[in-house]
Amino acid sequence: MTDGGATKQVRAGRRTVEVKRADKVLFPGDGGAKEYTKGDLLDYHRSVAPFMLPHLRGRPLMLERHPDGLDGPLFMQKNTPEHYPDWITRVEVPKENGTVCHTVCDDTATLVYLTDQASLTLHRWLSRTSGIDRPDRLVFDLDPAEDDFAQVREAARLLGELLDALRLPSALMTTGSRGLHVVVPLKGQDDFDQVRGFARDVADTLADAHPDRLTTATRKKERGGRLYLDVQRNAYAQTAVVPYSVRARPGAPVATPLTWDELDDPDLDARRWTIADAVEQARTDPWAGLMGRSRSLGPARRRLEALRG
Repeated sequence: MTDGGATKQVRAGRRTVEVKRADKVLFPGDGGAKEYTKGDLLDYHRSVAPFMLPHLRGRPLMLERHPDGLDGPLFMQKNTPEHYPDWITRVEVPKENGTVCHTVCDDTATLVYLTDQASLTLHRWLSRTSGIDRPDRLVFDLDPAEDDFAQVREAARLLGELLDALRLPSALMTTGSRGLHVVVPLKGQDDFDQVRGFARDVADTLADAHPDRLTTATRKKERGGRLYLDVQRNAYAQTAVVPYSVRARPGAPVATPLTWDELDDPDLDARRWTIADAVEQARTDPWAGLMGRSRSLGPARRRLEALRG
């Protein structure tokens, strides 16, 4: 990397990417939070790329861009602008009355370029471009009524026990916001409607068993202080935050994979890791081998039907 004032020429694989205004503050140090610049985000992305790219490759993205940092306007970008370099992968996917040309991040050079575009948070599809209608991930989003991580911790344990009973492997990830994601790897044999329907049945089963603590009510006014088991991300064209992606919040917290044992850590909360230490957590490989243990939903459906009577 060479530094030309606030502009950096960054070598990433076979490519050199220019990063402008690297000294631009993206995360102001307000309220005691640590200040981070675009250059800091760049350094983090280059370090975490080996762990992040397996969750990015071959997936359409929605980019959460903050060109002037957290204090400036927010752009949720689906379509790939024409000025993006031609070496960046794109995929055109159907939508109602047309198509959308999504960016796909297949390599470190693309990740560096997206950093230059102030893409703070990357949101991915749960399917790949090779099977756009068939998700290979199922996500439960545990959304507390308040910023109450004890409520999240309890819900995660209950959901993990149910998924174990269904013989579905599952992984935990802090969202970097308020809750946790529970991720189930799939073989990609079912379409989005089938996967979301199954996820809804699982969530309903859990909420019915613990109606005082859990809910699947989509309207906040109907939740009554209970944790919301959100399965809406398991739909066509919906997205979930990418593992190791930075969230647009003070202090630059990171959506970070963790092991089920780490759920018992008294210091754990949704913003436990930031760009200052998330790479160290990534090196422990908390999801070791799990994403390769994908399952079909047929047997799990039958087990769930038996549990529901």
